[in-house]
Amino acid sequence: MHSVTLDVLDLRLLHALQLDGRAAFSKIADVLSVSDRTVARRFSRLRNTGIARVAGVTNSHRTGHAEWLVRLRVLPRGIAALARALARRPDTAWVTVASSGTEIVCIFRVTEEGPAPLGLLGRLPQVTQVDAQRLLRPVMDHRWIGRTSALTDEQIATLRPAATADTTPVPLTDLDRRLLPALAADGRATYPDLARQVGWSESAVRRRLDELRRSGVLRFDVEVDSGLFGFSVQCLLWLTVTPARLSSIARTLAGDPEAAFVGSTTGPHNLVAIAVCQDADALHTYLADRIGSLDGVDRMETALITAYIKRAAPAL
Repeated sequence: MHSVTLDVLDLRLLHALQLDGRAAFSKIADVLSVSDRTVARRFSRLRNTGIARVAGVTNSHRTGHAEWLVRLRVLPRGIAALARALARRPDTAWVTVASSGTEIVCIFRVTEEGPAPLGLLGRLPQVTQVDAQRLLRPVMDHRWIGRTSALTDEQIATLRPAATADTTPVPLTDLDRRLLPALAADGRATYPDLARQVGWSESAVRRRLDELRRSGVLRFDVEVDSGLFGFSVQCLLWLTVTPARLSSIARTLAGDPEAAFVGSTTGPHNLVAIAVCQDADALHTYLADRIGSLDGVDRMETALITAYIKRAAPAL
């Protein structure tokens, strides 16, 4: 995959899809001043070669689910099978291998503020340590800037869907429980295909998908390797921050171009982040000069991300 070179049109298309993963190719083509066929052909190439995938992602806070960040220390010989098994679970939203294959970090989504399902994990012989902390609040309201900087402000405004200010929980229906997994697998699946998969009418699927998007329950994310943008290093950061400075430091980090995620958690580390850097030297500079200069950061732990096994899944 890293031998592929993204040109300007690819970058603009990926940015457009990050704004609205289900935008019609005709709309994207009009904004990018190219033909519909060109946009469709480019996306088909990106998808069929495994470079990019559009996935439907649910907002756990809108569906009343709790998110648990679980960190597993694992013997290297057992990590691949365990990571794949975790990725197949419908209650995992994110599974990554870290620290050169000695850790798995994943997110569990559970209903009604319940605990993380850790009983089986703690009994597995390849797991040497389990740590689980509740993700309290994501801070960033945007994606990593490295993949969302190809369009002009005017183009962004044309493509960005209307935002919702409603924050009340939205109960999931039986249709949702069928529709959301299908959209997680293919966020650009056509309405006829979705209707066949879920066993409901095309009009019902179209109407409910629109409702889920307008309510903020459902958004669409573009899964693409940051290495294709020239950024080869991703790192998990666990920060212990003085409570009085937690909110301000979180907002500060969220504005950094290196930040791909920032959120508050329970536990000894009360802030977790993902930094994306060009190389190890750039990561060192970010950790030493940027994080190290922040008043209120008392302790930092880091783990390089080795591989993403699963990036997104619906809450069921």
